[in-house]
Amino acid sequence: MTQAHSQNLFESRQQERFFLLALAGIQFTHILDFMIMMPLGPQFIAALSINTHQFGLLLSSYTFAAAVAGVFATYYIDRFERRQLLLGLYICFIVATVACGFAPNYHTLFIARACAGAFGGILGSLVQTIVADSIPFERRGKALGTVMAAFSVSTVAGVPPSLFLASHISFLGWRAPFMFIGLISVLILLVGYRNIPKISGHLHHVQEGSRFKQIYEVLVAHHHLRAFLFIGLVMVTGFSVIPYIALYLTANVGVANSYISLIYLCGGIATLMSSRFIGHMADLYGKVRVFRVLAIISLVPILITTHLTPVPLWVVLVNQAAFFILISGRMIPTMAIVTQMVEPKIRGTFMSLVGSIQMLSSGIASVVAGWVVTIAVDGQMEHYNLVGYGATVCGLLTFWLVGYIHSDNKNKDKQ
Repeated sequence: MTQAHSQNLFESRQQERFFLLALAGIQFTHILDFMIMMPLGPQFIAALSINTHQFGLLLSSYTFAAAVAGVFATYYIDRFERRQLLLGLYICFIVATVACGFAPNYHTLFIARACAGAFGGILGSLVQTIVADSIPFERRGKALGTVMAAFSVSTVAGVPPSLFLASHISFLGWRAPFMFIGLISVLILLVGYRNIPKISGHLHHVQEGSRFKQIYEVLVAHHHLRAFLFIGLVMVTGFSVIPYIALYLTANVGVANSYISLIYLCGGIATLMSSRFIGHMADLYGKVRVFRVLAIISLVPILITTHLTPVPLWVVLVNQAAFFILISGRMIPTMAIVTQMVEPKIRGTFMSLVGSIQMLSSGIASVVAGWVVTIAVDGQMEHYNLVGYGATVCGLLTFWLVGYIHSDNKNKDKQ
């Protein structure tokens, strides 16, 4: 069999728990760093005297830089001990994030955001690689559920306080959230330094020949290409819709701007409560089966979100909570399936490419959806329903394609 076992790094479940919490903390900060830009849009436009197109470029600088950095990371990511590389990259991420807070103008901020995206994108892939290297497959769904709960924690404990600081610390304004993230990141760095062990099992495999040839072989392997297409479609399904939710709710549904933080809060709490449960279900009933259930059910809140008319606030809260739970919940079995496709010796390379595909797909989805939707003279957003239909098609394709990914994993295990 080509499948290698994960390293046994922990003497107790408590050590493993603190290890996963440290990784979740790293995920929390770089996800919050990415998410906080969207609700801060009006402040950026006013303070920097930029238009919506320039703001869109500011958003995409993060995702596209992360995609490019992920490709470059494939050259070295499997050549370093995991802990050392993770903490080094995290320090660079902290510096770039704090630099965003000190940026004097749009162009400097653009560069700082690109740097933060480059380091943050690699961190996301590396964290998932470390989980796959350290936690056995039969418990990996629950472990990934713990780490990926960082998304929901960022919406609960990250976005609302960040928006509060931006609104109430007048001399900092939009700079305050980046200072806040930098401070939290330093504390998490200390936790990670104490609780993340040395992970070097992948270094025991000698890699001969040209490194570029090895990367090329990982990139073009037919079962890897199917995995890249699969993860790309998963990301497009969500990120064609997500960036425009707040604008649609305020412009078309009549939700007041002051309630946007409440929507994030409710959605984040719901996701926080569901992430570990979904991970447990994936371990218990199978990753593919749970993914398929979530992929189909998630189409309901996607279509509702993109077709909403003025309704009571509680209807919006319930729908958006379901949207957050199901869209983020799909990623738990998704990453458990994808991380199992390769041996530990090339997992870092493979996951860096997966991370690049994730960021590139989300960036492209946002841009394409931005071309589809338009703002009418009355201020309402039009054609958002077409974005919902496109996301639905992509979601159905993932339901079909995951069967091929699962087949590839079974065939690999028999070799």
